[in-house]
Formats: sequence, C-alpha cells, structure tokens
Amino acid sequence: MSLNLRVLAPDQSVFNETVEEVILPSTTGLLGILPGHISMVTALDIGVLRVLKDGQWGSIALMGGFAEVESNDVTVLVNGAELGSNIDPTSAEAELEKAQNEFIQLEGQPTSPEKVKAQQSLNRARARLQATTSDK
Repeated sequence: MSLNLRVLAPDQSVFNETVEEVILPSTTGLLGILPGHISMVTALDIGVLRVLKDGQWGSIALMGGFAEVESNDVTVLVNGAELGSNIDPTSAEAELEKAQNEFIQLEGQPTSPEKVKAQQSLNRARARLQATTSDK
C-alpha cells in the first residue's frame, strides 16, 4: 500500500507523488503517516516534512499550514514550501546566520512585532537549512 502526497503552496504545486511514508511537522510535534492512517486534519508548524519514496528519504521545507489525511491521500496546504534538493546549502546557512544575528539584537527587548518577525525568520531559515541536510 502507498500514500498519495500533495504539497500545495499558494503559488505552486510543490509535490504530487505516490510515497511510502510521510513525517509532518505538526504544531504538537512530529507526526508519522503510513498507509491506512485514520482520517484527520492537523495544523503544521514551520519545519521539515520528510517523505519516504522508493526507499529514499527526501525533505520539503514547510512554512506552516495544514494537512489533511483521508483514505491514503495526504494533502498539505502551506503558506510556502521548497524541496530540500532545490535549496542551496551555502545560501541557507548565510540566511540562518543573518536571522540569528537579527534575533539576538532584539533578544533583551519585550515582545514586539519586530521580535515576532525576527523569530519567524529564524524558524524559516532553520527549516530551510535542515531540509538541505536531512536527505543525506
């Protein structure tokens, strides 16, 4: 048995293939999906979706959204997504370093819109870098 996985962002269809297993970054932790999984809807955090296809693991950086599982169909609707294999590790590392520096500058301040944006940028940068290394 297998799963049909679709990952959709507002501007593109990122992934649409038959796979063996999916690991989702839900807001309550990692969630593994195998064929025959119970129907459900879950919120997704910024993180890395892992997918097992033909015995090989792949990754997709997700920027938050929702996932629906129903009858071996997994539909992931996200604010943004990028295949790990399409992300340049060097630029992802530089982006993470920049985001960390911006967040550190705001660390001692009370919560503000700028601090929340800096935290989100840091989370996105971490997910993108993790997606480049999790295929290996």
